[in-house]
Amino acid sequence: MTFSKQIPLLLFLFFFPLRTASSDPKPCYTSSCRHGEMDGRINVRFPFWLFPKQPESCGQTGFNLLCTDHQETTIKLPNSGTFLVRDIDYRLQRIRLNDPKKCLAKRLLTFDASGSPFSPLHLLNYVFFSCPREEDVNHSLYKPIHCLGFAGDLNDQDLWLKWDSPNCSVCEAKANLRCGFINNTTLQVQCVSSVNSGLHNTSLQVLQIICFSLIGPVFALTFCVGLVMCSSQRVSSQIQHAMISGSVTPQPSDQVITRTGLDESTIESYKKVELGESRRLPTGSNDVVCSICLSEYATKETVRCLPECEHCFHTGCIDAWLKLHSSCPVCRSNPSPSREMCN
Repeated sequence: MTFSKQIPLLLFLFFFPLRTASSDPKPCYTSSCRHGEMDGRINVRFPFWLFPKQPESCGQTGFNLLCTDHQETTIKLPNSGTFLVRDIDYRLQRIRLNDPKKCLAKRLLTFDASGSPFSPLHLLNYVFFSCPREEDVNHSLYKPIHCLGFAGDLNDQDLWLKWDSPNCSVCEAKANLRCGFINNTTLQVQCVSSVNSGLHNTSLQVLQIICFSLIGPVFALTFCVGLVMCSSQRVSSQIQHAMISGSVTPQPSDQVITRTGLDESTIESYKKVELGESRRLPTGSNDVVCSICLSEYATKETVRCLPECEHCFHTGCIDAWLKLHSSCPVCRSNPSPSREMCN
């Protein structure tokens, strides 16, 4: 496989990890509505997800929470409206709610948990009476409710709900484990490490940027060197193709063959020298590259020099050239037979 054919493969291998990393889902780290405060702070994690700080893929359907303008955490039940979230017990799978308007008793009159993944933790029966005058109420038997017109302590209590699915109690019972989806295509859950995936993802992105800044220039330099190598290989291939075409192409018997190159005896009369350790050409020239194949001269390689212009080349390169052309490939002068042969 030539370098030019390897370029698409190298590009794919280099950019594929970056593309994959950029297409990964957003990290599902623990979030909350309040920052820097512990009082009243609700840590939100699977199976809940907090809009808009976490993507929907971080939690189960029906477990979406929302932050208010006062940085309070709320949940909206389909048939009962919005409640304040006071606490979430992930190990026991319970959530504690209250009414934003501090009238839980009024909300219980029409409370309906159906349509949500939650159910009441404790089922208690309450009976509400409406009295025309407060003085008619027997306070030893009944507790007045302030938000319904009378004072009472029912609103100081909270509403506890529970959820049975997904069951993450086993994962939450261990300090270093949390619950999460197995992958993005299934609703099955498993225990995962509690390490902050958001921090891990950020570190990975920083590492990728550093690698890209280091590998990018190296890759560009390698690409340029490859282009030069491809050009050299192309020239050599063209010379070899010309040699083969000139030597094996059949000619019709009645066609007059006209050769523009030199015969072999003339070519052999030109000086041929084996290079030493210094690789210095016999003509004193400082050239280090053969002008035909564009390759550097090496120790113990044989070069041939033309008698008139004293330009030197690899023996194989110049011999193949002179069989097709009668002029120097550099200066285009026509070399004459060697003086030694003429004498």
